[in-house]
Amino acid sequence: MKITLLAAAAAIFIFSMPANGDGRRSFNVMDFGAIGDGQTVNSQAFLKAWKALCEVEEDEDGNIPTLEIPNSTFLLNPIKFQGPCKSNSIHIQVSGKILASKTIKTKWWILFTNINGLILDGSGTINGRGSHWWKTDGQSGHKKPRALQFHRCDNLQLSGLTHLNSPKGHMGLNYCNGVSISNLTIIAPEDSPNTDGIDISYSTQVNISNSNIGTGDDCIAINGGCSYININNVTCGPGHGISVGSLGEKGGTDLVENVSVRNCTFIRTQNGVRIKTSPGGSGYARNISFEQIILQETKNPIIIDQNYCNGHKCKEKKILSVQTSEAVKVSDIKYIGVEGTSDSEEGIKLDCAKLGCINIMMEQINITSFEPGKEISAYCNNANGTSTFTTPHVPCLLG
Repeated sequence: MKITLLAAAAAIFIFSMPANGDGRRSFNVMDFGAIGDGQTVNSQAFLKAWKALCEVEEDEDGNIPTLEIPNSTFLLNPIKFQGPCKSNSIHIQVSGKILASKTIKTKWWILFTNINGLILDGSGTINGRGSHWWKTDGQSGHKKPRALQFHRCDNLQLSGLTHLNSPKGHMGLNYCNGVSISNLTIIAPEDSPNTDGIDISYSTQVNISNSNIGTGDDCIAINGGCSYININNVTCGPGHGISVGSLGEKGGTDLVENVSVRNCTFIRTQNGVRIKTSPGGSGYARNISFEQIILQETKNPIIIDQNYCNGHKCKEKKILSVQTSEAVKVSDIKYIGVEGTSDSEEGIKLDCAKLGCINIMMEQINITSFEPGKEISAYCNNANGTSTFTTPHVPCLLG
Protein backbone atom coordinates (compact mmCIF):
# COMPACT_ATOMS: atom_id res chain seq x y z
CA MET A 1 0.00 0.00 0.00
CA LYS A 2 2.81 2.42 0.87
CA ILE A 3 4.50 1.71 -2.45
CA THR A 4 1.22 2.35 -4.28
CA LEU A 5 0.67 5.63 -2.45
CA LEU A 6 4.23 6.74 -3.13
CA ALA A 7 3.88 5.85 -6.79
CA ALA A 8 0.64 7.82 -7.03
CA ALA A 9 2.21 10.83 -5.32
CA ALA A 10 5.18 10.67 -7.65
CA ALA A 11 2.88 10.53 -10.66
CA ILE A 12 0.96 13.58 -9.47
CA PHE A 13 4.22 15.46 -8.92
CA ILE A 14 5.55 14.60 -12.35
CA PHE A 15 2.36 15.60 -14.17
CA SER A 16 2.28 18.93 -12.31
CA MET A 17 5.78 19.90 -13.42
CA PRO A 18 6.19 22.44 -16.26
CA ALA A 19 8.33 20.05 -18.27
CA ASN A 20 8.31 18.49 -21.72
CA GLY A 21 7.35 14.96 -22.63
CA ASP A 22 4.73 14.59 -19.86
CA GLY A 23 1.69 14.50 -22.14
CA ARG A 24 0.58 18.03 -21.34
CA ARG A 25 -1.13 20.16 -23.99
CA SER A 26 -1.72 23.28 -21.89
CA PHE A 27 0.98 25.50 -20.39
CA ASN A 28 0.24 28.42 -18.08
CA VAL A 29 2.97 31.07 -17.95
CA MET A 30 2.53 31.34 -14.18
CA ASP A 31 3.68 27.73 -13.82
CA PHE A 32 6.99 28.88 -15.27
CA GLY A 33 7.53 31.73 -12.85
CA ALA A 34 5.55 34.58 -14.40
CA ILE A 35 4.22 37.12 -11.90
CA GLY A 36 1.19 39.12 -12.99
CA ASP A 37 1.62 42.23 -10.88
CA GLY A 38 2.27 44.66 -13.74
CA GLN A 39 5.73 45.48 -12.35
CA THR A 40 7.82 42.31 -12.57
CA VAL A 41 9.49 41.67 -15.92
CA ASN A 42 8.33 38.27 -17.16
CA SER A 43 10.23 37.78 -20.42
CA GLN A 44 12.27 34.80 -19.21
CA ALA A 45 9.24 33.05 -17.75
CA PHE A 46 7.36 33.50 -21.03
CA LEU A 47 10.29 32.10 -22.99
CA LYS A 48 10.52 29.04 -20.72
CA ALA A 49 6.82 28.40 -21.25
CA TRP A 50 7.26 28.88 -25.00
CA LYS A 51 10.11 26.38 -25.11
CA ALA A 52 7.98 23.76 -23.39
CA LEU A 53 5.06 24.50 -25.70
CA CYS A 54 7.13 24.44 -28.86
CA GLU A 55 8.54 20.99 -28.11
CA VAL A 56 5.14 19.30 -27.84
CA GLU A 57 3.37 17.69 -30.78
CA GLU A 58 -0.39 17.69 -31.30
CA ASP A 59 -2.04 14.45 -30.21
CA GLU A 60 -3.85 11.88 -32.34
CA ASP A 61 -7.17 13.71 -31.87
CA GLY A 62 -5.69 16.93 -33.24
CA ASN A 63 -5.51 18.72 -29.89
CA ILE A 64 -2.81 21.34 -30.21
CA PRO A 65 -0.44 22.74 -27.55
CA THR A 66 -1.79 25.87 -25.86
CA LEU A 67 0.03 28.60 -23.97
CA GLU A 68 -2.23 30.29 -21.43
CA ILE A 69 -1.72 33.90 -20.36
CA PRO A 70 -4.26 34.26 -17.52
CA ASN A 71 -6.23 37.25 -16.32
CA SER A 72 -3.38 39.21 -14.72
CA THR A 73 -1.05 41.97 -15.89
CA PHE A 74 2.34 40.88 -17.25
CA LEU A 75 5.23 43.26 -17.99
CA LEU A 76 7.51 42.23 -20.85
CA ASN A 77 10.81 43.43 -22.25
CA PRO A 78 11.40 42.76 -25.97
CA ILE A 79 10.77 39.08 -26.58
CA LYS A 80 11.26 36.75 -29.55
CA PHE A 81 9.15 33.64 -30.02
CA GLN A 82 11.15 31.47 -32.39
CA GLY A 83 10.02 28.46 -34.42
CA PRO A 84 9.72 26.03 -35.99
CA CYS A 85 7.78 24.03 -33.41
CA LYS A 86 7.07 20.30 -33.38
CA SER A 87 3.31 20.73 -33.64
CA ASN A 88 1.66 21.72 -36.92
CA SER A 89 -0.21 24.39 -34.99
CA ILE A 90 0.43 26.38 -31.81
CA HIS A 91 -2.20 28.21 -29.73
CA ILE A 92 -1.55 31.24 -27.52
CA GLN A 93 -4.60 32.31 -25.52
CA VAL A 94 -4.42 35.74 -23.91
CA SER A 95 -6.96 36.42 -21.19
CA GLY A 96 -4.93 39.01 -19.29
CA LYS A 97 -2.97 42.15 -20.08
CA ILE A 98 0.51 42.35 -21.56
CA LEU A 99 2.41 45.59 -20.95
CA ALA A 100 5.49 46.87 -22.75
CA SER A 101 8.51 48.01 -20.80
CA LYS A 102 9.86 51.51 -21.38
CA THR A 103 13.35 50.29 -22.29
CA ILE A 104 12.92 48.77 -25.74
CA LYS A 105 16.03 49.00 -27.93
CA THR A 106 14.88 46.81 -30.82
CA LYS A 107 12.73 47.51 -33.89
CA TRP A 108 9.95 45.47 -32.34
CA TRP A 109 8.59 44.63 -28.91
CA ILE A 110 7.12 41.16 -29.52
CA LEU A 111 8.39 39.10 -32.46
CA PHE A 112 6.97 35.83 -33.75
CA THR A 113 9.19 34.25 -36.39
CA ASN A 114 9.19 31.08 -38.45
CA ILE A 115 6.11 29.57 -36.77
CA ASN A 116 3.56 27.59 -38.78
CA GLY A 117 -0.07 27.48 -37.71
CA LEU A 118 0.15 30.06 -34.94
CA ILE A 119 -3.19 30.94 -33.34
CA LEU A 120 -3.13 34.07 -31.17
CA ASP A 121 -6.48 34.93 -29.64
CA GLY A 122 -8.43 35.69 -26.49
CA SER A 123 -10.20 38.54 -24.73
CA GLY A 124 -7.02 40.15 -23.40
CA THR A 125 -5.11 43.33 -24.17
CA ILE A 126 -1.66 44.04 -25.58
CA ASN A 127 -0.60 47.52 -24.45
CA GLY A 128 2.47 49.11 -26.02
CA ARG A 129 2.37 52.11 -23.65
CA GLY A 130 3.33 54.31 -26.55
CA SER A 131 2.79 57.72 -24.95
CA HIS A 132 6.32 57.54 -23.52
CA TRP A 133 7.70 57.15 -27.04
CA TRP A 134 5.41 59.68 -28.70
CA LYS A 135 6.62 62.39 -26.34
CA THR A 136 10.32 61.66 -26.82
CA ASP A 137 9.83 61.10 -30.57
CA GLY A 138 13.01 59.04 -30.77
CA GLN A 139 15.12 61.39 -28.66
CA SER A 140 16.12 58.51 -26.39
CA GLY A 141 18.56 57.47 -29.12
CA HIS A 142 16.52 54.50 -30.33
CA LYS A 143 13.91 54.22 -33.02
CA LYS A 144 10.37 53.69 -31.86
CA PRO A 145 9.53 49.97 -31.93
CA ARG A 146 6.58 48.21 -33.52
CA ALA A 147 4.49 46.34 -30.95
CA LEU A 148 3.96 43.01 -32.75
CA GLN A 149 5.88 41.63 -35.72
CA PHE A 150 5.04 38.37 -37.49
CA HIS A 151 7.83 37.15 -39.78
CA ARG A 152 7.45 34.01 -41.92
CA CYS A 153 4.40 32.83 -39.97
CA ASP A 154 2.27 30.88 -42.45
CA ASN A 155 -1.31 29.84 -41.66
CA LEU A 156 -1.53 32.53 -39.00
CA GLN A 157 -4.77 33.26 -37.13
CA LEU A 158 -5.30 36.38 -35.02
CA SER A 159 -8.59 37.21 -33.35
CA GLY A 160 -10.34 38.77 -30.39
CA LEU A 161 -7.57 40.80 -28.79
CA THR A 162 -7.41 44.52 -28.09
CA HIS A 163 -4.21 46.29 -29.14
CA LEU A 164 -3.47 49.64 -27.49
CA ASN A 165 -1.06 52.52 -27.95
CA SER A 166 1.89 51.02 -29.78
CA PRO A 167 5.06 53.14 -29.81
CA LYS A 168 4.98 52.84 -33.61
CA GLY A 169 2.94 50.45 -35.79
CA HIS A 170 0.72 48.07 -33.85
CA MET A 171 1.13 45.00 -36.02
CA GLY A 172 3.32 43.97 -38.95
CA LEU A 173 3.06 40.98 -41.29
CA ASN A 174 6.18 40.17 -43.27
CA TYR A 175 6.58 37.11 -45.54
CA CYS A 176 3.41 35.50 -44.16
CA ASN A 177 1.14 33.35 -46.32
CA GLY A 178 -2.37 32.30 -45.41
CA VAL A 179 -3.40 34.77 -42.70
CA SER A 180 -6.78 35.25 -41.01
CA ILE A 181 -7.31 38.36 -38.87
CA SER A 182 -10.73 38.97 -37.34
CA ASN A 183 -12.54 40.70 -34.50
CA LEU A 184 -9.60 42.84 -33.45
CA THR A 185 -9.75 46.24 -31.79
CA ILE A 186 -6.76 48.51 -32.38
CA ILE A 187 -6.71 51.88 -30.62
CA ALA A 188 -4.31 54.82 -30.42
CA PRO A 189 -4.92 58.59 -30.27
CA GLU A 190 -5.43 60.47 -33.52
CA ASP A 191 -2.29 62.54 -32.91
CA SER A 192 -0.01 59.59 -32.09
CA PRO A 193 2.73 59.48 -34.76
CA ASN A 194 3.13 56.51 -37.14
CA THR A 195 0.88 54.20 -35.15
CA ASP A 196 -0.41 52.20 -38.13
CA GLY A 197 -2.90 49.49 -37.28
CA ILE A 198 -1.79 46.64 -39.57
CA ASP A 199 1.16 46.84 -41.97
CA ILE A 200 1.46 44.09 -44.58
CA SER A 201 4.47 43.39 -46.79
CA TYR A 202 5.62 40.45 -48.92
CA SER A 203 2.59 38.42 -47.90
CA THR A 204 -0.21 36.60 -49.73
CA GLN A 205 -3.69 35.28 -48.98
CA VAL A 206 -4.34 37.69 -46.10
CA ASN A 207 -7.94 38.09 -44.91
CA ILE A 208 -8.86 40.87 -42.47
CA SER A 209 -12.47 41.13 -41.28
CA ASN A 210 -14.88 42.40 -38.64
CA SER A 211 -12.43 44.69 -36.88
CA ASN A 212 -12.30 48.25 -35.52
CA ILE A 213 -9.12 50.24 -36.05
CA GLY A 214 -8.55 53.82 -34.90
CA THR A 215 -4.98 55.14 -34.82
CA GLY A 216 -2.75 58.06 -35.73
CA ASP A 217 -1.77 56.66 -39.14
CA ASP A 218 -3.00 54.13 -41.71
CA CYS A 219 -5.60 51.74 -40.34
CA ILE A 220 -4.24 49.16 -42.80
CA ALA A 221 -1.25 49.63 -45.11
CA ILE A 222 -0.58 47.20 -47.97
CA ASN A 223 3.04 47.46 -49.03
CA GLY A 224 5.24 45.92 -51.71
CA GLY A 225 5.26 42.18 -52.38
CA CYS A 226 1.60 41.66 -51.48
CA SER A 227 -1.11 39.79 -53.39
CA TYR A 228 -4.54 38.40 -52.67
CA ILE A 229 -5.32 40.70 -49.77
CA ASN A 230 -8.99 40.75 -48.74
CA ILE A 231 -10.34 43.34 -46.28
CA ASN A 232 -14.00 43.11 -45.29
CA ASN A 233 -16.16 44.87 -42.71
CA VAL A 234 -13.49 47.02 -41.10
CA THR A 235 -14.36 50.31 -39.39
CA CYS A 236 -11.54 52.84 -39.61
CA GLY A 237 -11.30 56.04 -37.63
CA PRO A 238 -9.49 58.02 -36.61
CA GLY A 239 -6.52 57.46 -38.89
CA HIS A 240 -5.26 57.86 -42.43
CA GLY A 241 -7.54 55.31 -44.05
CA ILE A 242 -6.77 52.06 -45.85
CA SER A 243 -3.76 52.49 -48.11
CA VAL A 244 -2.01 50.59 -50.84
CA GLY A 245 1.53 51.87 -50.43
CA SER A 246 3.50 53.79 -50.29
CA LEU A 247 5.21 52.00 -53.17
CA GLY A 248 8.46 52.72 -55.00
CA GLU A 249 10.16 54.68 -52.24
CA LYS A 250 13.81 55.65 -52.84
CA GLY A 251 13.57 54.48 -56.44
CA GLY A 252 12.66 50.93 -55.41
CA THR A 253 10.53 48.36 -57.21
CA ASP A 254 7.29 47.25 -55.54
CA LEU A 255 4.59 44.87 -56.75
CA VAL A 256 1.01 44.72 -55.41
CA GLU A 257 -1.94 42.97 -57.03
CA ASN A 258 -5.33 41.39 -56.37
CA VAL A 259 -6.51 43.49 -53.45
CA SER A 260 -10.15 43.70 -52.38
CA VAL A 261 -11.54 46.19 -49.84
CA ARG A 262 -15.27 45.70 -49.19
CA ASN A 263 -17.96 46.84 -46.76
CA CYS A 264 -15.67 49.21 -44.87
CA THR A 265 -16.56 52.41 -43.03
CA PHE A 266 -14.35 55.48 -42.58
CA ILE A 267 -15.24 57.90 -39.79
CA ARG A 268 -13.52 61.32 -39.83
CA THR A 269 -10.34 59.89 -41.30
CA GLN A 270 -7.69 61.85 -43.17
CA ASN A 271 -8.15 59.56 -46.18
CA GLY A 272 -10.62 56.94 -47.21
CA VAL A 273 -9.34 54.48 -49.82
CA ARG A 274 -5.88 55.48 -51.03
CA ILE A 275 -3.16 54.34 -53.40
CA LYS A 276 0.16 56.13 -52.91
CA THR A 277 3.39 55.77 -54.85
CA SER A 278 6.64 57.70 -54.70
CA PRO A 279 8.16 59.51 -57.68
CA GLY A 280 10.96 57.65 -59.44
CA GLY A 281 9.92 54.18 -58.32
CA SER A 282 8.93 51.19 -60.44
CA GLY A 283 6.71 48.13 -60.36
CA TYR A 284 2.93 48.01 -60.33
CA ALA A 285 -0.28 48.22 -58.32
CA ARG A 286 -3.03 46.44 -60.24
CA ASN A 287 -6.32 44.60 -59.93
CA ILE A 288 -7.46 46.52 -56.86
CA SER A 289 -11.11 47.02 -55.94
CA PHE A 290 -12.88 49.18 -53.36
CA GLU A 291 -16.55 48.22 -53.02
CA GLN A 292 -19.43 49.22 -50.76
CA ILE A 293 -17.54 51.91 -48.87
CA ILE A 294 -19.19 54.28 -46.37
CA LEU A 295 -17.61 57.68 -45.65
CA GLN A 296 -18.32 60.01 -42.75
CA GLU A 297 -16.57 63.41 -42.89
CA THR A 298 -13.54 61.97 -44.66
CA LYS A 299 -11.03 64.54 -45.88
CA ASN A 300 -9.81 62.65 -48.96
CA PRO A 301 -12.43 59.99 -49.70
CA ILE A 302 -10.89 58.57 -52.90
CA ILE A 303 -7.28 59.35 -53.70
CA ILE A 304 -4.54 58.07 -55.97
CA ASP A 305 -1.34 59.99 -55.26
CA GLN A 306 1.67 59.19 -57.45
CA ASN A 307 3.57 62.14 -56.04
CA TYR A 308 3.63 60.90 -52.47
CA CYS A 309 6.79 61.93 -50.64
CA ASN A 310 5.96 61.07 -47.03
CA GLY A 311 6.72 64.57 -45.82
CA HIS A 312 10.15 64.66 -47.47
CA LYS A 313 11.35 67.27 -49.94
CA CYS A 314 11.16 65.69 -53.35
CA LYS A 315 10.44 68.51 -55.75
CA GLU A 316 12.96 67.20 -58.27
CA LYS A 317 11.45 63.71 -58.13
CA LYS A 318 7.99 65.15 -58.66
CA ILE A 319 9.21 66.92 -61.77
CA LEU A 320 10.81 63.65 -62.89
CA SER A 321 7.54 61.74 -62.47
CA VAL A 322 5.69 64.30 -64.60
CA GLN A 323 8.28 64.46 -67.38
CA THR A 324 9.28 60.79 -67.68
CA SER A 325 7.74 57.35 -67.39
CA GLU A 326 9.53 56.51 -64.15
CA ALA A 327 6.73 55.55 -61.80
CA VAL A 328 4.91 52.60 -60.30
CA LYS A 329 2.25 51.51 -62.83
CA VAL A 330 -1.28 51.84 -61.47
CA SER A 331 -3.94 49.97 -63.45
CA ASP A 332 -7.27 48.15 -63.27
CA ILE A 333 -8.63 49.93 -60.22
CA LYS A 334 -12.35 49.65 -59.40
CA TYR A 335 -14.47 51.85 -57.15
CA ILE A 336 -18.03 50.52 -56.80
CA GLY A 337 -20.68 51.70 -54.37
CA VAL A 338 -18.75 54.40 -52.55
CA GLU A 339 -20.92 56.92 -50.71
CA GLY A 340 -20.89 59.41 -47.89
CA THR A 341 -19.53 62.82 -46.98
CA SER A 342 -16.27 64.63 -47.59
CA ASP A 343 -14.54 67.10 -45.29
CA SER A 344 -12.74 68.80 -48.17
CA GLU A 345 -13.56 70.48 -51.45
CA GLU A 346 -12.23 67.51 -53.44
CA GLY A 347 -14.15 64.30 -53.05
CA ILE A 348 -12.02 62.45 -55.61
CA LYS A 349 -8.36 63.03 -56.44
CA LEU A 350 -6.49 61.11 -59.14
CA ASP A 351 -3.03 62.65 -59.23
CA CYS A 352 -1.08 60.38 -61.56
CA ALA A 353 2.39 60.55 -63.10
CA LYS A 354 3.03 60.92 -66.83
CA LEU A 355 2.92 57.14 -67.11
CA GLY A 356 -0.74 57.46 -66.21
CA CYS A 357 -3.28 55.52 -64.16
CA ILE A 358 -4.84 53.04 -66.59
CA ASN A 359 -8.34 51.58 -66.65
CA ILE A 360 -9.88 53.29 -63.64
CA MET A 361 -13.53 52.33 -63.21
CA MET A 362 -16.01 54.19 -61.03
CA GLU A 363 -19.59 53.05 -60.59
CA GLN A 364 -22.31 54.18 -58.20
CA ILE A 365 -20.21 56.84 -56.48
CA ASN A 366 -22.02 59.46 -54.41
CA ILE A 367 -19.74 61.72 -52.38
CA THR A 368 -21.13 65.00 -51.08
CA SER A 369 -19.94 67.64 -48.65
CA PHE A 370 -20.68 67.13 -44.97
CA GLU A 371 -21.60 70.84 -44.98
CA PRO A 372 -25.14 71.01 -46.40
CA GLY A 373 -25.34 72.83 -49.71
CA LYS A 374 -21.60 73.03 -50.28
CA GLU A 375 -20.33 71.81 -53.65
CA ILE A 376 -17.35 69.50 -53.99
CA SER A 377 -15.33 68.57 -57.05
CA ALA A 378 -12.99 65.95 -58.47
CA TYR A 379 -9.40 66.44 -59.62
CA CYS A 380 -7.63 64.19 -62.09
CA ASN A 381 -4.33 64.25 -63.91
CA ASN A 382 -3.04 61.58 -66.33
CA ALA A 383 -5.82 59.12 -65.51
CA ASN A 384 -8.12 57.28 -67.89
CA GLY A 385 -11.07 54.94 -67.57
CA THR A 386 -14.84 55.11 -67.16
CA SER A 387 -17.38 56.36 -64.66
CA THR A 388 -21.13 55.82 -64.37
CA PHE A 389 -23.49 57.38 -61.86
CA THR A 390 -20.58 59.20 -60.23
CA THR A 391 -20.82 62.31 -58.05
CA PRO A 392 -18.77 64.46 -58.22
CA HIS A 393 -18.13 64.25 -61.95
CA VAL A 394 -14.62 63.09 -62.82
CA PRO A 395 -13.62 65.00 -65.99
CA CYS A 396 -10.86 62.63 -67.20
CA LEU A 397 -13.01 59.48 -67.05
CA LEU A 398 -15.49 58.62 -69.79
CA GLY A 399 -19.14 58.35 -68.91
